[in-house]
Amino acid sequence: MKKSNALLLVICLIAFNSFSQNKVGIFDGSGDIGTNVKPGSSTFIPQTGQYVISGAGYNVWLDHDEFQFCWKKMKGDFIVTARAEFLGTWVNYHRKVGWMVRKTLDGNSAHVNAVEHGDGLTSLQFRRTAGAQTEEHKLKMTHANILQLERKGNQYIMRAAIYGEPFQTDTIAAIDLGDDVFVGLFVGSHNSDIVETGVFSNVSITVPFKGESDQKTQMTLGSNLELLEVASGKRETIYTVPYSIQAPNWTPDGKSLVFNNAKGLLFNFDLTSKTPTQINTGTVINNNNDHVLSFNGKMLGLSNYVKDLGGSIIYTVPFEGGTPKQVTPKGPSYLHGWSPDGKDLVFCGERNGEFDVYKVPAGGGKEIRLTDAKGLDDGPEYTPDGKYIYFNSVRSGLMQIWRMNPDGTNQEQVTNDDYNNWFAHISPDGKWFVYLTFLKEETPAGIHPPYKHVYIRLLPIDGKGTPKVLAYVYGGQGSMNTPSWSPDSKKIAFVSNSDMGSN
Repeated sequence: MKKSNALLLVICLIAFNSFSQNKVGIFDGSGDIGTNVKPGSSTFIPQTGQYVISGAGYNVWLDHDEFQFCWKKMKGDFIVTARAEFLGTWVNYHRKVGWMVRKTLDGNSAHVNAVEHGDGLTSLQFRRTAGAQTEEHKLKMTHANILQLERKGNQYIMRAAIYGEPFQTDTIAAIDLGDDVFVGLFVGSHNSDIVETGVFSNVSITVPFKGESDQKTQMTLGSNLELLEVASGKRETIYTVPYSIQAPNWTPDGKSLVFNNAKGLLFNFDLTSKTPTQINTGTVINNNNDHVLSFNGKMLGLSNYVKDLGGSIIYTVPFEGGTPKQVTPKGPSYLHGWSPDGKDLVFCGERNGEFDVYKVPAGGGKEIRLTDAKGLDDGPEYTPDGKYIYFNSVRSGLMQIWRMNPDGTNQEQVTNDDYNNWFAHISPDGKWFVYLTFLKEETPAGIHPPYKHVYIRLLPIDGKGTPKVLAYVYGGQGSMNTPSWSPDSKKIAFVSNSDMGSN
């Protein structure tokens, strides 16, 4: 064997042996990209859900790269999201943390990455072919710590934000990395002699719905039941299933959540044992994701599909289960709120081709129309003090949050921005509300489909101030249709989605 070939073989063996095939959290393996790179490491901390990644190397740039990579082999389309932070003070302002998609694990591989630099520069970088020069799109923002990278065929979409703010977006097309790629988190120090460390939290890999979803899309993707700490933004996935579950209600005692599955059954999910138990609702077994607990937790309101009565019909049943009592005589009637005194229910009803907010006695009786504006009025929910009903309405153009007195008077707009805002849920302490936000470029104002990019946002109860994005979610319909605050007003529950039969 010639000396040059032997040397090449040694270098290849060094590069190969630097990779570990041991799983790191949700990733398949990790290792140093490049040759003779100062050793790095990738560690997953199960207690916090964080990934701590340390890497060295000259750079991720020009015609080759050196860095630490924690990766998963994937096919097809995907969305990867994380909150990324540097650990410690920076040595070089070009040190990097972010997401990367590579064709191979070779140092000169074609790739796309979404990256934050040590000085705050946030950019979309890419190498079109092996050994080509790296190109870059710089975002106008700096110091992003929420990084998302989505693949749609040969198109890559970077979304970045400072936590609490909406995304800024950039796109690169015609990057052919092949169907099989390596996807993962990376850290590079921009200094061959120095190891830098990044910490990644709220890490998710999502396989999206194949095609474009709309209001009629059947909900078939897998579900992650998540808890979110409002003060910090920390997310914890407590239950994962490969089918659709929807709309968690938090019980007033704080011990469990109520959700429905796509078959129309209701479940009580124990937060200690992390196990669901079906709630007995008798013959009422076609329930959708508009179910609400009474403020005292003793009763459960249901929205059950009855074809002969025009669609969704409202029922009530004791929380422990039993024979449901029919409340509304005709549909569609979609339940959203219970008055604090337990006497009244508020719902979205379609009557004579128009969707409006109605109130009806919880025991049944005459329904009272509370809104009459042209277009959809939906999602009514009482404040804990009973002074207001919050709802969403399309009357001003985009879908926005409104509120009114319990008798329907003094209707006033609460949010007014460039998004489509749905389903305000008021904290038990009455100080805040969270709501679901769809992007107007993805979703028309009058619908709230599943399988979209959505924000969960927070505002003071009066709507004054700048909305804070609490979570960047792939979901929508079924994610947070119902009151979902913990009784201490510190957490919310919601559902995110992914195709769990892929990859």
